[in-house]
Amino acid sequence: MVKIRLRRAGRKKLPYYQIVAADARAPRDGKFLEVIGNYQPTAKPHAITIDKERAAYWLGVGAQPTTTVRSLIRATGLLHELNMKRRGRSDEEIVAEMEKWQEREAGRRQKRLAVKTRRRQAKKNAEAQELTASAAEGEE
Repeated sequence: MVKIRLRRAGRKKLPYYQIVAADARAPRDGKFLEVIGNYQPTAKPHAITIDKERAAYWLGVGAQPTTTVRSLIRATGLLHELNMKRRGRSDEEIVAEMEKWQEREAGRRQKRLAVKTRRRQAKKNAEAQELTASAAEGEE
């Protein structure tokens, strides 16, 4: 069985992954059939590049993506695009739908970033209050 999975590269504590099609029995960093893309988790924001044609080919011939690779493929919109092709939509409809999808995803990313920022700020405020409270107790 062919799997689409990550192959680690890079140095210690600075990982860089290649998205590869490989035999399921091969080791993680061992023999593979083809490099489909790259993933850099240390980049801000994460950098994902996938050759959509080759990924669609491997998915079409039955290759199974791992859960992580599936989420990366989903993040690029390839799964959504393939689903529309499978349903028989025209190229113009697919392009229009993908533009809408990209706008929705950008909005979701902005919303998640705002939530993270608020949480960080609340944590900093709580820590500052604890420091002032402990300092006030120390003076008494």
